[in-house]
Amino acid sequence: MKISRIRTVVVNAEMRNWVFVRVETDQAGLFGWGEASLEWKTQAVVGAVEDFAPMVIGEDPLRIEHLYQKMYRQSFWRMGVIGMSAISAIEQALWDIKGKHLNVPVYELLGGRVRDKVRMYTHLGGGNMKAVYETFEPGPLIDLAREVVEGGYSAVKVVFVPYSEPLEGVATVKRFAAMFAKLREAVGDEIDIMVDFHGRTYPAMAVRYINAIEEYGPYFCEEPCPPENMAATLEVRQSTRVPIAVGERLVGRAQFVPYFENRACHVIQPDLCHCGGLLEAKKIAAMAEVYQMGVAPHNPLGPVANAAALHFALSTPNFLIQEDMLTDVPWRWDVVKSYLETKEGYWLPCDRPGLGIEVDEAAAARHPFKQEVMHSTTIRAKDGAILDW
Repeated sequence: MKISRIRTVVVNAEMRNWVFVRVETDQAGLFGWGEASLEWKTQAVVGAVEDFAPMVIGEDPLRIEHLYQKMYRQSFWRMGVIGMSAISAIEQALWDIKGKHLNVPVYELLGGRVRDKVRMYTHLGGGNMKAVYETFEPGPLIDLAREVVEGGYSAVKVVFVPYSEPLEGVATVKRFAAMFAKLREAVGDEIDIMVDFHGRTYPAMAVRYINAIEEYGPYFCEEPCPPENMAATLEVRQSTRVPIAVGERLVGRAQFVPYFENRACHVIQPDLCHCGGLLEAKKIAAMAEVYQMGVAPHNPLGPVANAAALHFALSTPNFLIQEDMLTDVPWRWDVVKSYLETKEGYWLPCDRPGLGIEVDEAAAARHPFKQEVMHSTTIRAKDGAILDW
């Protein structure tokens, strides 16, 4: 059996473009799907997939580790997030092929199930970008959080950390803490609340914000500092008592090593569509297990990414909780036919061969590529300087 073709299918899902990758074989009807969605880099990722195609066409699709090594090492230039997203999608599609070929779900090929269901959390407002990233008033915040809880989730992520300069005054900190206090009062102590800092703060402000909300029990605070500076995140971790999570913008296991060796976080968050795929994520999770860290994979992406995340979670011992964005567009499951089931805030195992999904390309064609919403006119300091989104 040989790989005969690789191509991409781009679907505009309003908040982002989904980039699906189809790997075809010379066996009739046997192909696999992966996902490489990367905000504001759609065309670059599609180009990277096309660049990798000549390296794997003609190869045996069942030799997954071999093909990962070939794409990663024979490229000479080490991959950034664009190249690693392309590799991730191709690698996921190879697992889909192998599962279909052997007539087993992918999690069986990753070591088998270690749990019976997978806990999920989601964001405010589903796929409404303004709701997710720009809910800075307590009324809408509480209403949206209650909708999440009514939807069966026992955990919610919020992103109302202020867009911050290196230092902000006490009024900003008090407003942030008051928002969290009202949210905790509204949803109660049984609901876990994760706070995504989105890399918006430098260490001094991250420490002040986190210490101001410690009494209200955040489940974890995510990416308090830009990810390229491990020492900054370590300073925050050492200066606070709330669990710290990082990793959505790290690619490949090597970038996680400083965080492990310096114990700069408590939870890691690899994205299976960016970090190198399923097997690379398993290696990252195994390293985290040695350092007694939990794994909460990043995934606000499309339906193929959801399927890959399910198989990873079912087979990973130190898995903690899984991000989803299942309500981003109402036609999500028209484009991707899925056998995934949810119940009371959990995904249930899927026993279909491979990843358990198929892309309806006719439905996908009704939502062609569009430029995603940009934020460059809104994320600025009072003096007009650009801040981290």
